[in-house]
Amino acid sequence: MKVVAAIVLSSLLIAAGIVLRPLIATEIPASERRSGYTFMSPDTKAMQDDDTTNPGMLGVIEGEALWNRKGGSADKSCADCHHDAKVSMKGVAARYPSYDKVLGGPVNLEQRINLCRARHQQADPLPYEKHDLLALTTYVAEQSRGMPITPDPTPELQPFVAKGRDLFMHRQGQLNLACTNCHDDNWDKHLASSAVTQGMPNGYPIYRLDWQSLGSLQRRLRNCITGVRAQNYDYGAPELVELELYLMSRARGMPLETPAVRP
Repeated sequence: MKVVAAIVLSSLLIAAGIVLRPLIATEIPASERRSGYTFMSPDTKAMQDDDTTNPGMLGVIEGEALWNRKGGSADKSCADCHHDAKVSMKGVAARYPSYDKVLGGPVNLEQRINLCRARHQQADPLPYEKHDLLALTTYVAEQSRGMPITPDPTPELQPFVAKGRDLFMHRQGQLNLACTNCHDDNWDKHLASSAVTQGMPNGYPIYRLDWQSLGSLQRRLRNCITGVRAQNYDYGAPELVELELYLMSRARGMPLETPAVRP
């Protein structure tokens, strides 16, 4: 069945005009980089633009309640330390993943939330891709909506950015595809009925209509890895955080749209 699926997907790629070049693609110049929003239909754009119809805003509302809820052995809420998120969290999501001195490497926003829970609330971590962590992450990220992505400039992060870029460029799986083959080489084409975008990360957590729920960037990355029939990574794996870090550096200057809406 996997071989058949690979043949079918390869046929779709050829029909879409997507050529699997033997050489690594050229990265998109900064002046040509575009949000996934620009590839969407007018109806999907309208859904994202109107907070009363954007289904991701439910996560923002639920996240605000979690922000103010006390928990853990310390009986503290996020608000006890950070006060009004509209002030304290403004611009924060625009620079994540960020460097953690204790861990000596990058952590994404979900991991930072769980580190805060462990270090300051003495609370258990929230499970990846479950309601509470998605809602709280969406609430924090929404405070930076419209602000430009400004990656953490900490010099110690540069080797991790390079690792993320290597993974983006590395062919893998039964289909022998790299992220770059679709998102650098063949953006603005279609695979079946779906637009091939540039793979920018500026809308996450995101509400996808095919998921009927909010989802993290790591969920989307894992979907793509599964799609090329490659061995996947666990949520929170260093490889996925490094890939997030590279993608955010690739989207430098692009405004955050959280919670974005996609098909």
